[in-house]
Amino acid sequence: MSSPAPRPITFALAGCGSISATQIRALAALPADARLLACCDPDPAASARIAETFGIPIRTWSEILADPAIDAVTICTPSGLHGSLAAEALAAGKHVIVEKPMEVSVAACDALLAAQAASGRHLAIVSQHRFDPASRTAAELLARGELGRIHLVDAQIPWYRTQEYYDSGDWRGTWAMEGGGCLMNQGVHTVDLMLALAGPAVSVFAHARTAAHERIEVEDNVCATIELASGAIGTLLASTSCYPGFPARLSLFGTEGSLVIDGDELKLVAIKGRETQAGASANAHALQVATGGTRAASAAAAGTTLATSSEWRWGDAHAAQFADFIAAIREDRPPLVTGTDGRRAVALIHAIYESSRCGGPVKL
Repeated sequence: MSSPAPRPITFALAGCGSISATQIRALAALPADARLLACCDPDPAASARIAETFGIPIRTWSEILADPAIDAVTICTPSGLHGSLAAEALAAGKHVIVEKPMEVSVAACDALLAAQAASGRHLAIVSQHRFDPASRTAAELLARGELGRIHLVDAQIPWYRTQEYYDSGDWRGTWAMEGGGCLMNQGVHTVDLMLALAGPAVSVFAHARTAAHERIEVEDNVCATIELASGAIGTLLASTSCYPGFPARLSLFGTEGSLVIDGDELKLVAIKGRETQAGASANAHALQVATGGTRAASAAAAGTTLATSSEWRWGDAHAAQFADFIAAIREDRPPLVTGTDGRRAVALIHAIYESSRCGGPVKL
């Protein structure tokens, strides 16, 4: 006789800004595993929009922390508030998943890690592109050693944001609330994926500029060279000034082959002695997805593979990450993207900023 299905993990949402709708839809894609009970925001208009659109009750932050019916909190506030709110939730006995970046400084990341250790609860950092089919396939290829020893890495995030984007909120483009510009806010996803696939960095040399926007404190252009612990070297370009904006690209070059992830899809896999896979056919290397959202979850349950990333839609990766976080809570194991991972990305970004300020290399 099969055991009964576990009850859904209950969530509250802190911060009703632009990413909150994506997270709400991602949780709704997991009806057997997740239930969103409340939302809160210091801006009454923001929480009212979310409540009206999605039918989610508005609660105060204090009410959320005090409610034993809420298991977990997802933090979607401006970045400079992530650490303090997450630490409060952990101390209140909630599991916590935090939007990227983890925090705006390495010291704040360390404080949050200490809060998690003291709480005994689970902490995850949103880096949903780790759950894309392309990223999962790349991780499997690397784990099997099929590309040989990685010796060169190239990461590019040539995006575009208007001046109106930065003018839309007082916190945007500030060191206090964003912790940086195109690299910390937009590029952190690619930085995290690069480190997850190629390993940690040990030194950087970088230039950062505010080149095309007004009334912001932070950079909108970055170029860096990076030395990895493996001995590989790499380049990193990030921008919010490349009109009209182009897909992020991560390329890994090994002694036995290469792969390119472009626009969140696996564009090329070339391994010595095999036919090069390009475009959609590169997903012939797709691996079985262990956890996931709508399509990924059904594929995993059926014991099949997710054949093409063209089937993957915006929000599916968020659902996949929430599914992993929920499984981590139930199984009492670390989530795929931990607080330590979040800190590692922030530390590299801050080393890049420091290198730009001092004009020389910086060791991590």
